[in-house]
Amino acid sequence: MRIATYNVEWFANLFDQDDKLHDDGGWSGRWNVTRAQQTAALGTVFRALDADAIMVIEAPDAGPNHDAVAALEHFAERFGLRARRAVMGFANNTQQEIALLFDPDMMTAVHDPQGEPSGAKGAPGAPRFDGSLLIDLDIDATEDQVVFSKPPIELAIETRSGFSFRMIGAHLKSKAPHGARDDKHAMQISIANRRKQLAQAIWLRARIDSHVADKTPIMLLGDLNDGPGLDAFENLFGRSSVEIILGADGDHPLYDPHAARALGQRLGATPTTSRFWIRQEKRFLQALLDYIMVCLGIRDRAPQWRIWHPLDDPACWGDSALREALVAASDHFPVTLDIDV
Repeated sequence: MRIATYNVEWFANLFDQDDKLHDDGGWSGRWNVTRAQQTAALGTVFRALDADAIMVIEAPDAGPNHDAVAALEHFAERFGLRARRAVMGFANNTQQEIALLFDPDMMTAVHDPQGEPSGAKGAPGAPRFDGSLLIDLDIDATEDQVVFSKPPIELAIETRSGFSFRMIGAHLKSKAPHGARDDKHAMQISIANRRKQLAQAIWLRARIDSHVADKTPIMLLGDLNDGPGLDAFENLFGRSSVEIILGADGDHPLYDPHAARALGQRLGATPTTSRFWIRQEKRFLQALLDYIMVCLGIRDRAPQWRIWHPLDDPACWGDSALREALVAASDHFPVTLDIDV
């Protein structure tokens, strides 16, 4: 079975008011890429993946005027994908949902949020992800309220063979210092935003601990927008959100080989899953942002990870159509996990 995570940049822009693909010459959210070009590129990538399940980060919009599940299923139908059913969790207001496309012949996938609703006042520990967490962010003996701008999706999965496990899809992001009056104010805002992201990681880790303690197999997939050596705040806080979620110092660590490699060497080449154009520097920046982390019980099944990087993966590089599609489709590249479940 192949399980994937894929951040699709501004997927929502490719769909009209009826959640059908525009598939025309209008501009997509990607620079100098039309909607038809991005749609075709995504079709090429998704068909090449041929995955049983894909955690779609930045999935199409959901809300009063849009249906993310319908949009994804229309997309799957357009390209004849096996992963033709969609399920999503709590909607957000960013036009970047988190949803799972899956093959109903190979598995069932049900949104099954855990934790108690926190109410307006919030709650400590691991409340439901659409609520708020009470946690002291700045060691002032006062609890702050933390929320997810994009609540993680929690899924109960059962494969055709009868293997049951939990899947969490997450998209963590430390907001830019919008509205800063000067450099000092920008730094204050950035530090506060990073504290919130680390608190979200602690919240996720608490949920993971509860599942592993119950001997429930679990994997976490998605874009964590953080990692070893990524920015100047690492030394300030000591740990990244990636390290918190992995829980390497605890009793129930998760594992991702790309994260392990990056954490194991502060200098030298590390795996990357994304490629961004830095306009002011006129160059590309590559970073490791996307992960599939698994518990020991899943790791024991000899999983095989792969980053579908068009410049680093020989098979992707050798297929010119796939290589060009991966570049046009998104600023992130898919990560897959092949495993016998």
